[in-house]
Amino acid sequence: MTDISAREITQLIKAQLAGLDRGIDTAEVGTVLSVGDGIARVYGLDKVMAGELLEFPNEVFGLALNLEEEDVGCVLMGDTALIREGHEVRRTKRIISVPVGTAVIGRVVDPLGQPLDGKGPIEAKEYYPIERIAPGVVARQPVKEPMQTGLKAIDAMIPIGRGQRELIIGDRQTGKTSVALDAIINQKGKGVVCIYVAIGQKNSTVAQVVQTLEANGAMEHTIVVAASASDPAPLQYIAPYAGCAMGEYFQFTGRDGKPATKDNPGGHVLVIYDDLSKQAASYREISLLLRRPPGREAYPGDVFYLHSRLLERASKLNDDLGGGSLTALPIIETQANDVSAYIPTNVISITDGQIFLESDLFYSGQRPAINVGISVSRVGGSAQVRTMRTVSGTLRLDLAQYRELAAFAQFGSDLDKATQSQLNRGKRLTEILKQNVFVPMDVALQVASVFAGTKGFLDDLRVEAVLPFEKTLHRTLVSEKTALLDEVRTAKKMTKELEEALAAAVTEAKKLFLADNPSAKV
Repeated sequence: MTDISAREITQLIKAQLAGLDRGIDTAEVGTVLSVGDGIARVYGLDKVMAGELLEFPNEVFGLALNLEEEDVGCVLMGDTALIREGHEVRRTKRIISVPVGTAVIGRVVDPLGQPLDGKGPIEAKEYYPIERIAPGVVARQPVKEPMQTGLKAIDAMIPIGRGQRELIIGDRQTGKTSVALDAIINQKGKGVVCIYVAIGQKNSTVAQVVQTLEANGAMEHTIVVAASASDPAPLQYIAPYAGCAMGEYFQFTGRDGKPATKDNPGGHVLVIYDDLSKQAASYREISLLLRRPPGREAYPGDVFYLHSRLLERASKLNDDLGGGSLTALPIIETQANDVSAYIPTNVISITDGQIFLESDLFYSGQRPAINVGISVSRVGGSAQVRTMRTVSGTLRLDLAQYRELAAFAQFGSDLDKATQSQLNRGKRLTEILKQNVFVPMDVALQVASVFAGTKGFLDDLRVEAVLPFEKTLHRTLVSEKTALLDEVRTAKKMTKELEEALAAAVTEAKKLFLADNPSAKV
């Protein structure tokens, strides 16, 4: 029997321990007490944060919303059937974040940033939290740059500026999404990143939107965030915040990928939330399941804050922060044109104006079906192209007076000459503002069309000849008067010379049109 010295034993033990890594797992772990209807109650997570992401088994994540004394109320972002009572829950110690940057442009993703378009994983270098405090008063500057939608009726009467929040409101099937898509298509080649957030819509509708954007070459500057009707309510609830976070990256980041400054300007972003009434409904569902007290129309008490903290993030930053902008176009669906319902009035009070689309106008063939009386832009006028501001000055008033007179004119036929001419002018102005979907128009051509209408050049044409004449006018201007169009775009004000040049161009186009269509004259 060989004797082993104490020293040898010590060396053997030391050699054994040398390869041992004593890492301690200090994860904070809780237990599922109950689960059902997409809600899990979790015990044992004393230090969890509000809005923190929690990790459940089977790759399901949850969002901590109710922090109570006994347990934590958590909404599940996946299949509830995969979670059982007694399952282990881990803290991730992070708020929900989404991938941001150029890697996301041109992609269709869910609200967690997972790709839905089958084009492979997203190689993003940075992540932004979906919730972020809106820039303060000092960090902003007034809205003074135009955000052209390409629609005559909007750019002339309800203009939108970069950094504005303009609500698009109306009943279902009145063209709300079409207005938003026109605005996205019109940003092509203007260096504006567009984000379309689809909330609670059918998958087929989202696919149609993506197809429209691709067909018009707009997908290369657009991100689509989709939380469809088949997705759980928590995903529909976080979708707008996720889209906003993706946009904020471009607003706060300069061209070289570093934070924006005076010498490294930030980008411009347009975000469409389609639509926030469905987000409010999904938040109501979550709140009621979490046993939060219901208020008016069963919405929870903080439903105003739900939308205000989202829409306040739209801003035009000051020059020291790079001058980037995030413009928001939220969409709200009304029931029977009732703009005084709870959610519509909430969002109207948060936004800087609204574009109200009316079903009666839509069915009568006035498209886009904008009700000029209720629609307003509270800041866009200062961001309007100066020439457009001059020529469209009387347009709103003319149309409003026409609507009023048209209602009275139904009752009697004996109208004086002034009333008759006002009615005739109104009919032609209404006609010139009609526009097909997905054919946004350059602002200089819009100015020419509105100028022809407000200055009476259309008064002696038949109403049905107005749009064919507009085509001739645009064709003439694009082929022969490019210098005039450039001047209209850039002029600081509408000078007498510019007005005379425009009048001469319209008169010339009218002669050409009447030579080909002599019956077009009244």
